[in-house]
Amino acid sequence: MRMLHTMLRVTKLDASLAFYTEVLGMKLLRRHDFPEGRFTLAFVGYGDEDSHTVLELTHNWDTDSYELGTAYGHIALGVADVYKACDEIKARGGRVVREAGPMKGGTRVIAFVEDPDGYKVELVEDRH
Repeated sequence: MRMLHTMLRVTKLDASLAFYTEVLGMKLLRRHDFPEGRFTLAFVGYGDEDSHTVLELTHNWDTDSYELGTAYGHIALGVADVYKACDEIKARGGRVVREAGPMKGGTRVIAFVEDPDGYKVELVEDRH
């Protein structure tokens, strides 16, 4: 078994695609409209779906907003340099909501950015 994808429901598909591709550097892997069901699925990621876990963005055409809930946490991305990644994300118009720095009570460097729907994306310094 392997993890295939994580799904987020988004209200503004074009804004979300711009965030995940232009700001975070993912690639749009596939997109398909389902007119009879009135929704669109778009899959983004850093590699092909055969060998990478990807993110499914679901846009329900008739839904203007969602409640994010209190149980959902965040998506995490490993980056070589969190400080540099934050600078690059800000330069591309992304919103950093927790600046780069050590975790509370730890030494690992993290930061958080927010997508257009308010979902948090954690940047974690990759030690590999």
